[in-house]
Amino acid sequence: MGSVTLWMQMSLDGFAEGPDHEIHWPMVDEELCESFLDELRAADLFIYGRKTYEMMASFWPTADGDPAISEFYVDFARCWKQTPKLVLSRSLPSAGWNTRIVRTGIVEEITALREQQDCDMVLFGGAETASAFMRNELIDEYRLFVHPLVLGGGVPLFPAPAAMADLQLVDVMTFESAVVQMHYQQPPQTAACRSA
Repeated sequence: MGSVTLWMQMSLDGFAEGPDHEIHWPMVDEELCESFLDELRAADLFIYGRKTYEMMASFWPTADGDPAISEFYVDFARCWKQTPKLVLSRSLPSAGWNTRIVRTGIVEEITALREQQDCDMVLFGGAETASAFMRNELIDEYRLFVHPLVLGGGVPLFPAPAAMADLQLVDVMTFESAVVQMHYQQPPQTAACRSA
């Protein structure tokens, strides 16, 4: 079976976007990303909402051509370009860089992908997309990157009570930036029931 892992940046007070829907506040540095590059290389598909995709597509397609950029960012740029991507958007007119747009039937599309053998997907958000996946029980694992700042408002990662009480903690990592990554997964019986 395939799986969907949500990788989401969030503030200490639980917001995934700031008060004006801004998404540029996370302190995503090389240390935070470097330890996960091998896992991202192994992913079969990256999934984005429109805003997050547009932010990524504004930088990564040409990042590896910058002579001043670090080797890590060159590696990540190449990984990003090579990995197939899915953007969930009704308004994005077109997308390049190995990207397909899904405008309708999103739940059915992701359900079909999860039924494929060994289709490991990483959902990068944003908040609205993550919320839709949670409502439809399409997330198998959570990697939550909690940043040491309080936004005081915005778009919460969990806008409604979520059935997360049974999640199993896989591991916790801390970084020099004081970001804490918490990795949870659905218990095996829950995942089996949802895929049946």
